[in-house]
Amino acid sequence: MSEQEIFARMIQILRPYVKDASLLDGATAETHILDDLKVNSARLVDVIIGCEDAFGITIEDDEADGIRTIGDAVSLIRQKTE
Repeated sequence: MSEQEIFARMIQILRPYVKDASLLDGATAETHILDDLKVNSARLVDVIIGCEDAFGITIEDDEADGIRTIGDAVSLIRQKTE
């Protein structure tokens, strides 16, 4: 799966947790999930679970703690799915 495909899937996973969905229209790899998209930390757990389900991977707690941007998530998912 390419980085672009993972990124597109991440946008779909994030959509239900973003209060203003228009923020996702201009999202990039550098977009901060908590600060830029205003996803609260409790919902970030749901996003992580969504990633695990969508990509058939397990994300450990210490790995999840390192996810700040969409790019962080994409990199981790790519690494785990290769």
